[in-house]
Amino acid sequence: MSFHRSFRALAGALSAAALLAAAFAVTASAGPAKGTAAAGAALYKTKCVVCHKADGSGGFKVTGNPTPNWLLKKTWDATRTDDFMRNCIVNGNLKSGMVAWGKTGQLKPQQVEDMIVYINTFKAKAK
Repeated sequence: MSFHRSFRALAGALSAAALLAAAFAVTASAGPAKGTAAAGAALYKTKCVVCHKADGSGGFKVTGNPTPNWLLKKTWDATRTDDFMRNCIVNGNLKSGMVAWGKTGQLKPQQVEDMIVYINTFKAKAK
């Protein structure tokens, strides 16, 4: 087999693998969170309390922008979907100082889901 044919075959296989991985990543992380609040609460106490406070009232300023106050109804506007929170937890947010917990491997995918379910419990308490 010539070099060019081998290279094209390898490139095609890698492209197919990349497309498959991208498709799985999108489907695996879209839609409502599938986790447990109890598991999320335990993680929240160790990872999130420093910036978001135990009661979810937030206000900590890492970069000049305070962390959200999950006890206020206005915080829970239409943009605060599970997908939005998943993206924040996995990829972080440089502007706000949010850590990329998933991207850095500090939280596994199921732990991210548990965290989202727990954070959503603050919505019921919001005033």
